[in-house]
Amino acid sequence: MNPSLYLFDDAQARAWAPYSLTRPVGELLFGCLLLRERIERATGLPCLGHLAGALLLGFEEDGAPTGLRPSDLPTDLTRLVTLSRVVPVGTWVLPRPPATLQVGGRTVGWVLPPGSRMPTEEELLAPHEAPPIGGIVEMEGRLLDQPWDLVDGNADRIRRDVSELFGAGATTEPSGVHHLGEGPLSIGEGVILEPGVVLDTRLGPIRLDDGVRVHALTRLEGPAYVGQDSVILGGAVSRLSAGPVCQIRGEVEDSVILGYSNKAHDGFLGHAYAGRWVNLGALTTNSDLKNNYNPVRVGARGGEVDTGLLKVGCFLGDHVKTGIGTLLNTGTVVGAGSSVFGGSMPPKYVPPFSWGSGPDLGEFRLDDFMRLAERVMARRGATLREGQRSVLTRAWEATRSERV
Repeated sequence: MNPSLYLFDDAQARAWAPYSLTRPVGELLFGCLLLRERIERATGLPCLGHLAGALLLGFEEDGAPTGLRPSDLPTDLTRLVTLSRVVPVGTWVLPRPPATLQVGGRTVGWVLPPGSRMPTEEELLAPHEAPPIGGIVEMEGRLLDQPWDLVDGNADRIRRDVSELFGAGATTEPSGVHHLGEGPLSIGEGVILEPGVVLDTRLGPIRLDDGVRVHALTRLEGPAYVGQDSVILGGAVSRLSAGPVCQIRGEVEDSVILGYSNKAHDGFLGHAYAGRWVNLGALTTNSDLKNNYNPVRVGARGGEVDTGLLKVGCFLGDHVKTGIGTLLNTGTVVGAGSSVFGGSMPPKYVPPFSWGSGPDLGEFRLDDFMRLAERVMARRGATLREGQRSVLTRAWEATRSERV
């Protein structure tokens, strides 16, 4: 019988602000797949749940496993417990249990036989400090250490994914569409490309998933992945992962946009990562390069963190909203559920569920936030489920001290 697969977030993953507050790290997009989907593909197993801490118990999202406690896992079956921020290479052939899995000498999980104990919460938070269970087996892959790794490595990840997932053959495009270069172009079912679209694959492949629409006067440069039922409304878009059900317009480069998010107007988004249900007001623009060309420092609750990277944009949590003309500084982090607007630039770290203009930030009241989330989701035919409501409520309560 095949093992049952579960993903866990260690202490480092649980610190991936602003995303880990409202979603397991395994539900973040990297290249053409979620991190969870990568592990499922490598192991050939469906993930049955996330071990991501008390705040994410009962996590609920279409197509995603729920959040569990370690004690919720059955002990009468073989279990594969794997770190969510590992990116496997190739197919993982699992060893016989018990076994400790490592990547580059760092523990990333365990294969546990029936009747054996689960790793403790402390061992899940710091797997590298836990004593091995069974023999140590080295697996092929890499570990992502920080959320900006998802942006910095995204273009190269798309290059590999399009070849591995969709094949390298070009697809004939409709009349009036201009395809530059010899790179792979993969087009799913029901894709609509209007005349006047330019698809540039000279620097990397492009994958347009099922139901994607690309409007005239769009220049889309690869590597790029546009997820199911998303719409590119025009502009210069390059090195992007987005979807499903996103709307994108304007100048976008080297960015990742999770599902059901809108950047439907002009403005620049670069080297950025946007969560689910994000809406960027017209002309919202972020900086991704410092004037002095020094490495970017990212905003954090306890102070700024040096990324060591020259180009880093903004990080927007789930359900973030920006008003028209909002400007975001290099390395800005906007916490989940926040609404920022007005003519002043907000601080580099905006606490979750903030509301206001520039540095004058107040609290987005929980009942007001929930009503807005319900309205926004209803516009896409989605419902704010009870599990989602519980996770968002716990997140609001857990971060209240940051807004005081």
